[in-house]
Amino acid sequence: MARRKTVNKTGILRVEGIPYHDAWVAYKCVSCHEMNYVQVGQQLLTPQEAIETAVWKCKHCGYVHSKETDLPFDNWEEEHNNADSTTALRFWEGFFRIATEHPESYWKQCNVCTRILPFNAFSKHSGWGPLEKQMECRSCKGAINAVLNPKRTKEQLHESAVRRRIADLFLEEENESIDFTDLFIRFDGRCFKTKEPLDINKRDTWAVDHILPSKYLYPLKKENAALLSRNANENKRDKWPSKFYTNNELLELAKITGANIALISSKHPIMNHNIDVNKGVERYLQVREKSDLPKRIKEIKKILQVYDLVENLSVENKKLLGFK
Repeated sequence: MARRKTVNKTGILRVEGIPYHDAWVAYKCVSCHEMNYVQVGQQLLTPQEAIETAVWKCKHCGYVHSKETDLPFDNWEEEHNNADSTTALRFWEGFFRIATEHPESYWKQCNVCTRILPFNAFSKHSGWGPLEKQMECRSCKGAINAVLNPKRTKEQLHESAVRRRIADLFLEEENESIDFTDLFIRFDGRCFKTKEPLDINKRDTWAVDHILPSKYLYPLKKENAALLSRNANENKRDKWPSKFYTNNELLELAKITGANIALISSKHPIMNHNIDVNKGVERYLQVREKSDLPKRIKEIKKILQVYDLVENLSVENKKLLGFK
């Protein structure tokens, strides 16, 4: 049966023919200092393979990057530039090692904007090519998501930003520092959602998930922290745990972290009222002289009402904000 053709609904089209799974090497020419890109395909080179076999010709000046080539440095004595010298050999070993030593050393081509970009410009996608990265760069992915996600007005975006800022102020003194080593031990060094192994030293590949989101005023604590891959965490975002994790995952999560299973398995978000609202209000109203104070008062009042936190205010703050 023929595969149904995918319909693009975003108006942001992928460019046909881009080898989006291929890895690239990027290097700056040692002669003219211009950037060059070498397509190496889906089989990554080891540093030793690169040293022994690579012949990378600069597309700008024609200089050939190879262990057989004399170095072009005017500030080196001629004997050190000679390809047969130990100094030149050590230089070329370092040059090719820098370009190929780790998957993170490689580059990739985005099949939307067509730019060749560093490893970290793409989000993880397990099993996709030798670099296990998505087809589009994070910039293009953001643009695509902006189209796919429900459209929000400028006012809605502003209100969302205000809510997050106020939530951060409410939780400022309640968040705890997370011991990353302990986190990795408790989650067996794997993304809790996908079970893929994670490397604690590759900080850009994993994230600490607020199981109960800060959006609902839950601080980051040991019992509210899960280990996720960067990609899984981007998918989780501010979702309530029962909207992201399965029932079995919620049970396992509660066992690992000590989280309240009744709370995290609730079908609907539950706002946390056990916080010091008054300190958050005081922080939010500490404004610069040129700030729009009436606007900030209006914003904090609205958020307090939406979050049903008015009754948590002190008598003084109720009076200050005009609540009866």
